[in-house]
Amino acid sequence: MAGVDLPVRAIREQIASAVDLIVHQARLKDGTRRITNITEVQGMEGDVIVMQDVFVFEQTGVLEGKIQGRLKATGIRPKFVEKFEVMGINLSPSLFGFSY
Repeated sequence: MAGVDLPVRAIREQIASAVDLIVHQARLKDGTRRITNITEVQGMEGDVIVMQDVFVFEQTGVLEGKIQGRLKATGIRPKFVEKFEVMGINLSPSLFGFSY
């Protein structure tokens, strides 16, 4: 897209429509790398890209100098679940931290 000047809002709209999930990996204090967040891009609100954490890393302790923990569901049912269901892929509600 060289030579094309797009407004910031248009670029953000393209990102929001193209990206469903962001997987964030971080280096922890003990030097290990862990996935710390799995976040859904939900769309746009005005000029802002709206995101919602689906899973977050929860530290449970330290064992022999290494951080222990797990990804914990936030209880949010991501919008992409509907896309999966249309394709015949059913994800258990318990995966996202709730049941019904």
